[in-house]
Amino acid sequence: MRKIHKGLIFLIIIIILFIVGGTFVSNKFNQMFLYKENSIGDVLDSYKGVNVFYNGNNYGENHGNSYSKDGYYYGYKWQCVEYVKRFYYEAKGHKMPDVYGNAKDFFDINTEHGHLNKRRGLIQHRNGENEKPKVDDLLVFTDTKFGHVVIVTEVGDDYIEVIQQNMGSSSRDKFTLKYKNKKYFIGGKRSPAGWLRKVNYN
Repeated sequence: MRKIHKGLIFLIIIIILFIVGGTFVSNKFNQMFLYKENSIGDVLDSYKGVNVFYNGNNYGENHGNSYSKDGYYYGYKWQCVEYVKRFYYEAKGHKMPDVYGNAKDFFDINTEHGHLNKRRGLIQHRNGENEKPKVDDLLVFTDTKFGHVVIVTEVGDDYIEVIQQNMGSSSRDKFTLKYKNKKYFIGGKRSPAGWLRKVNYN
């Protein structure tokens, strides 16, 4: 009986080691050949030829200053502000008069709805007013310490899609769009204070 008991224990140990060892080898195989972790500066996405770069999972981290070829300051690599300023410059030819500030500073609470935000050189619309968001609008979230800014890539009847930088590996997101009493409201997981838009008067 003792020999059978010892043999059974030995067999169980062998099975456990086989399972653990197999799991370890499988995980290593996946890490080496199947799953590639993003590295800082990797391209995650692109919209209208302007790339979104990976900034890691520490949202407060930056990797130096980012400039255009002619010296226009985009911001810190690879923060959300850096992307929207780079997008507006490279895709829309717009330089902001004031190149500094956190994401939440892009929305000026003293600027009336539909008027010029002088610091950014863009028309500012408030969330919950009579202006529907459009593709390429710059949405400003002010609900966190530093805020967040994104670019609108798609507008549906009841949703909008955005592209963003410095949200881990998530370069796209969707928010609900509601129309009631002739006013538009973007909401869902969070709601922006409003959005900025380049307007050509020519």
